[in-house]
Amino acid sequence: MSGVMKRMGMIFRAKANKALDRAEDPRETLDYSYQKQLELLQKVRRGVADVATSRKRLELQLGQLQSQSSKLEDQGRKALALGREDLAREALSRRAALQQQVTDLETQHQTLQGEEEKLTLAAQRLQAKVDAFRTKKETIKATYTAAQAQTRIGEAFSGISEEMGDVGMAIERAEDKTAQMQARAGAIDELLASGALDDSSGLAKDDIQSELDRLSGGTDVELELQRMKAELSGGPSSSQQELEGGQDQSQPSQAQPQDTPRFDKQ
Repeated sequence: MSGVMKRMGMIFRAKANKALDRAEDPRETLDYSYQKQLELLQKVRRGVADVATSRKRLELQLGQLQSQSSKLEDQGRKALALGREDLAREALSRRAALQQQVTDLETQHQTLQGEEEKLTLAAQRLQAKVDAFRTKKETIKATYTAAQAQTRIGEAFSGISEEMGDVGMAIERAEDKTAQMQARAGAIDELLASGALDDSSGLAKDDIQSELDRLSGGTDVELELQRMKAELSGGPSSSQQELEGGQDQSQPSQAQPQDTPRFDKQ
C-alpha cells in the first residue's frame, strides 16, 4: 500500500510540475525576483537609516553629558574659590559619574558607527548586484520575447501551431463537404437522366422525347461528319448538293418561245 501511495504521489508531483512548467513565464519570474531584490535592498537601506539615527541620538546625548561635565567642573572651581570645599567635592563626584556615562556612550557610538559603515557597504554592494540583475533581466526578457515571436512565426509558416491547425482542419472539412455535395448532385442528375428518379417538378422530359432528342442529336453528328469528310475530299458534300439541287428545282423554268400556228382566212 505504501508503494502505491508513493507512486501516486510521484505521478501527482510530475503532473503538477508539468502544469507549472507550462504556466510559468520566465519574464514574470525574473520580474518577481527583481522585485524581491528591491525589497531586500530597501530593508538594508532602512537598517542603515536606523543605525545612523541611533548614532545621531548618541552623539546628542554625548554632547549633553559633556556640557553637564563642563558645567560641574566650573561649579567645582567656583566652590573652591569661595572656600566651599564640600561643594567642590560634590561637583567633582557628579562630574566623575557623568564621565563614566560619556565613556559608555562613546563605546556605543563607535560600535554603531562600525555597523553603519558595514551596512552602508553592504547596501552599495547589493545595489550594484540589483543593477546588474536588472540589466541581465531585461536582456533575457528581450531574448525570450524575440525567440517566442520567432517560434510563433515559424509555426505559422509551417502550419503546426494550434491556430493554423484549426484553420487547416476547417478548410479540410469545407473541401470534404463540397466534394460530397458535388458527388451527390452528380448522382442525382444521373438518376434523373436515366429515369430511375421521377422529377416531381414536371420539368423533366419523358422517355419518348428523350429518345427523339438522342436520335436527333445523332443525326446532326452524322451530317456534320459527312460535311467534314466532303471538305477533306475536296468535293461538295451531299448535303450541299441536295441544297443546290433543291434550289435548281425551285427556280421556275423559262419556257422557250414557240411559233404559234396561224390560220389564214381563205
